Amino acid sequence: MKIGVLSDTHLREPNSEFKKMMEFHFGDVEKIVHAGDFVSWSVAEYLSGIKELIAVCGNMDPYEIRKVFPQKQVIELGGFRIGLIHGGGAPFGIESRIRDEFDEVDAIIYGHTHAPANHRVKNSFFFNPGSPTRSFWHGATLGILNIGEKIEGEIITI
Repeated sequence: MKIGVLSDTHLREPNSEFKKMMEFHFGDVEKIVHAGDFVSWSVAEYLSGIKELIAVCGNMDPYEIRKVFPQKQVIELGGFRIGLIHGGGAPFGIESRIRDEFDEVDAIIYGHTHAPANHRVKNSFFFNPGSPTRSFWHGATLGILNIGEKIEGEIITI
């Protein structure tokens, strides 16, 4: 199972560059997971028109997004339990803070930092796709999760 993963899109509307990026990188994914900070409902609407969208809201999202998407959730994909959360606060220590938000998950997808992460800590796999449109210290990135016998992540630099 191939899953496209985004966070921190921070777009007022899906522009042509973003649409081309989605067509190119997410054309063959089964679902799209967004870890919050759409900033505009039009981005969520666009993504849900491409593939099934699973999402949480972020700290920059307006009410119309917050009323549709929860702050966190646990999803099951390919037999794995995956925590999905935007995160908050300072980037330092974010993984230990968000880990405490979930009981018994195999992986945690998060955002907020705009910094990609793709690693395992003890028994937990952490995945942050970064931001495809707005990054302060890193290049623009998005992610792919390949779920089979195990969960493997790939960070794609745009």
